[in-house]
Amino acid sequence: MTIDPITLSVIQSGLQQVCDEMDLTFSRAAFSPVIAEANDRSDGIYAAEDGALIAQGASGLPVFVGTMQASTATLIEMIRDGRAAAPSPGDIYVVNDPYLGGTHLMDVRFAMPVYRNGEIFCWLSNTGHWPDTGGAVPGGFSASATSVEQEGLRLPPVRLFKQGVLDAEIYAIICSNIRVSEQRIGDVKAQAAALSVGEKRLARILDRYGDDTVRAAIAELRSRAEAQMRANVSLIPNGVYRSLAFVDSDGVVNEPLEIRLAVTAEDGTLTFDFSGSSPPCTGPMNSVLATTLSSVYLAMRHIFPDVPISAGAFAPLKVIRPEGTFLDARYPRPVSGCAAEVSQRIAEAVFSALVGALPDRVTAAPAGTSGNFALGGHDPATGRDFVMYQISGGGYGGNADHDGLANGCSTIGISKAPPVEIMEQQFPVLYHAYALREGSGGAGRHRGGFGLAYEIELLRGRATASFVMDHGRFGPPGALGGGDGAPNEVEVVRGGVAMVPEHLSKAQDIPLSAGDRVRVRTPGGGGYGDPLDREPSAVAEDVRLGRYTADAARALFAVAVKADGAMDAATTAELRAARRTGG
Repeated sequence: MTIDPITLSVIQSGLQQVCDEMDLTFSRAAFSPVIAEANDRSDGIYAAEDGALIAQGASGLPVFVGTMQASTATLIEMIRDGRAAAPSPGDIYVVNDPYLGGTHLMDVRFAMPVYRNGEIFCWLSNTGHWPDTGGAVPGGFSASATSVEQEGLRLPPVRLFKQGVLDAEIYAIICSNIRVSEQRIGDVKAQAAALSVGEKRLARILDRYGDDTVRAAIAELRSRAEAQMRANVSLIPNGVYRSLAFVDSDGVVNEPLEIRLAVTAEDGTLTFDFSGSSPPCTGPMNSVLATTLSSVYLAMRHIFPDVPISAGAFAPLKVIRPEGTFLDARYPRPVSGCAAEVSQRIAEAVFSALVGALPDRVTAAPAGTSGNFALGGHDPATGRDFVMYQISGGGYGGNADHDGLANGCSTIGISKAPPVEIMEQQFPVLYHAYALREGSGGAGRHRGGFGLAYEIELLRGRATASFVMDHGRFGPPGALGGGDGAPNEVEVVRGGVAMVPEHLSKAQDIPLSAGDRVRVRTPGGGGYGDPLDREPSAVAEDVRLGRYTADAARALFAVAVKADGAMDAATTAELRAARRTGG
C-alpha cells in the first residue's frame, strides 16, 4: 500500500501524540516525586509481532528506547512459548526483571495488548521509576550489593490487571516486599491510566484511517528511519575508532572498571565492539545486555537527533554482544547502577570514539551521572516511614558551536530534579544550598558546562543515606585538546565531622541523625578544543560573572584579568605566546 506524504506525516504525528499524552497522564497522576516531578518514566507503542519500537513519548527517558523494546519483545516470546500467561483484552503485565530486557529493579514496566477485531494490533508499554522495590537499602541503590536479590523484589511478567481489574493477590505480594507500600497504589493506577489513555487515543487514529493504512504507515516510517540513520552514519569515514572510559568502582572492589570500545564504520553501518572491557564485577555496576544496547542507541540519538525514534533507526547500528564483560550481566549479578550510571559511561565511550570523526556533531563528555541519592528513615512528626530519592544534573560538554549547558539533565534522560519545595514538603529535610558549581566546567575553546552543588540537612528522626553515583575518581574528559570537567564530590557531615565515602561516589547505609548533612557537588562537562583558542573576552566575562576566578583564568586559559574585571590584553598575549611555545 502506498501512503501519500501528508497522510504519512499526520499518522506519524498522531502516534507521537499518543505517546506524549501517555507520558503526561503518567506524570500528572503519579504520587511519587521522582515520577510526578522528575519525569523518570517513559511510554511507547510496540509492534505486535516482535515488540519493535513504533513510537515513544518525546519527554520519556532516552535510555528506555532500547530496553522497553527488548522487554516487550521478551514478553511476546514468553507468551508464545508458554512461560507467561496468554493475554486477554484489558490485561496489563508488570515486570521489572533486569535480565528480561530491563534495567534495574526500580524501573517497573507495564505492558498492555491493544486489540482490533479480536487480534493484537500492537502493545503499549511504559516504565516508571518506583522509589523503592525492597532490598537491602531504602531506594534500591545498594552500593555494595553482591547479588540482585539484595537489590529488591524481582518480578517476571505477570498480569497485575486482568481484564481491567487489579489482581489484589499479586498486588499484595508486591506491597509486602517493598517499603512505603501504601503510596504505591497512586503510581500503579497512574501507570495503568496512562496505558488506558493511549489505547483510547490510538483507537481514534485507527478508526479514522483504518488498521491497514496505519500498519502501512508504521512500516514506511520504520523504513525511512533506517534510511535516514544510514545516511547520517555514512558521514563517518570508513575506519575503526577507539576509546576508553572508566567507571569509578563497582562499589565493592575499589578499583576502576574499563569500558573499551572499537567502533567500525563501513558503508553506512556502525559496529560497536566492547571486547576487552572489564569482566563481570562483584558490585552493582554490571549492565544487562538490553541497557548496553540502549546506551549505544541513545548515544547515537544525541549525535543524530533528527532521526525519528523507531526500531528502524537501530538497524544500521550493530552491537557485538560483550560476553564475558560487565556490560553483559547474567543472573545473579547485581545491576542497580546499570541504567543510571554505567549506561552513561557507555554513551561517553561512544562520544569519545566518534568526536574526532564528527567534530561538528559530537560534544566533549557530559557530567555522565544521575547522582542517585536515597534517604530512608522514619519521620516522628508524621509517624510514617519515608524513602526520598534525589537525582541531580551536571555540566554538559562543550562542542564546536558553544559552551556546554550548565546543570543539564543526565545523558540518558530528560528527567529533572524534583523542586526543592516539593522535597521539603514531603520529607523531613532542609536544603541549605542548591546552586551552580561555578568553575567546574573543563577548559577549552568552548568550556564545559557547570555542575550543581547542594546541601541537605536531616531535620528530625533518624535515616540512612545511600549513594550510587560516578565520575568521582575521574572527571568527564575533554575533547580535541579540552580539559576535563571537575569530578563528582560527596561529603557527609555527622555530628559536625565531615567524611568522604571510601568509594568517593558510592556508599550505602550511612546513619544520619537530626542535624546531620549531605553535601554533593556534581561534575562539570569536559572542555572542547584548545583552551588557548578561547576568546579572551569570553574568559573575562566568565570571571566577571564569578564563573572562574582570575587565578583560574590565568592558569586554565592564559588570560589575564585585572582587578576591575577588564582583560589585560598585553599580558594575555604574552601568556598565550609563552604557553604555545612551551614557556
